[in-house]
Amino acid sequence: MIAPVVDAAWWRAHPDGSPGSPVLADVRWYLDGRSGREAYERGHLPGAVFVDVDRWLAAPGIPERGRHPLPPPEVFAEGMASGGIGDADVVVAYDDLGGVVAARLVWMLRVTGHEAALLDGGLAVHDAQRDGPLSTGTVARPRARFTPHPWPAEAIVELDEVLAGGLVLLDARDGARYRGETEPVDPRAGHVPGARSMPCRENLGPDGRLLPVEQLRARFATIGVTDATGTVSYCGSGINACHNLLAMEHAGLGRGRLWPGSWSQYSNRPDLPAGTG
Repeated sequence: MIAPVVDAAWWRAHPDGSPGSPVLADVRWYLDGRSGREAYERGHLPGAVFVDVDRWLAAPGIPERGRHPLPPPEVFAEGMASGGIGDADVVVAYDDLGGVVAARLVWMLRVTGHEAALLDGGLAVHDAQRDGPLSTGTVARPRARFTPHPWPAEAIVELDEVLAGGLVLLDARDGARYRGETEPVDPRAGHVPGARSMPCRENLGPDGRLLPVEQLRARFATIGVTDATGTVSYCGSGINACHNLLAMEHAGLGRGRLWPGSWSQYSNRPDLPAGTG
């Protein structure tokens, strides 16, 4: 299987339309409500299709399941097929936030046995002098065949398993949200008691690219994680949490699991305690 992360050199070596070239997927989405599709249409990497997070990578949010539950496999398959992504395609996904959104698509594809990777640095790797101008408008690929597969039980956890304890919970949200100092979207501030703070955006360097593997390993080691086995990543709604999962796999620590409901599910239960600090 392709590595979970590829760099700009790999992307340039596999230009759109060349034999064996990957399908580029633009997965821009913003917590503040800005339109990812509009951003895509204003300028995207040549050949990239747009993948709508809310339509294809999540089911409608409800308090009992969180803001971005995993969609039915048939919905995900339709999103891929209608975008021209087939069972045998290699997908390279990006956004303009260091990959913390595009990681959701990459994770969903990889856990269902498909070849997918995150483009390290995302849209920012584009160099107009070297790569030509960004494309505008919409790319329409021919419809493809994409077979639905159930979400593998070994890749996810549900709230009841979290409440049973015994898991190493990694909170991918920014530190201020983890500590309960602010909460912009969910009912309560704080974190799941016992969870360890691992802000996914701190996996990135100042250039918006992932830290070197040695530094990523050191980051996870500071919270006691030297093996992803037994770890569960969560965030606000199961989107950014995927970035920590890919970062651990990229760093050679193996695969952890995703809690899709995340804090948006937990915080809707007023009977459950919230940690702060």
